[in-house]
Amino acid sequence: MPKVGKPAPEFTTMSYQNGDFEEVSLSDYEGQWKIVFFYPGDFTFV
Repeated sequence: MPKVGKPAPEFTTMSYQNGDFEEVSLSDYEGQWKIVFFYPGDFTFV
């Protein structure tokens, strides 16, 4: 469970990059600054 002020847990998800979908994980960006940005309501009828 993610917690404020703690390191993010390892995860894998789908990403849209360079016109294609690909699987990415947090460890793919080891040693780099990261910003996780998402829209929880996108593509829904909320």
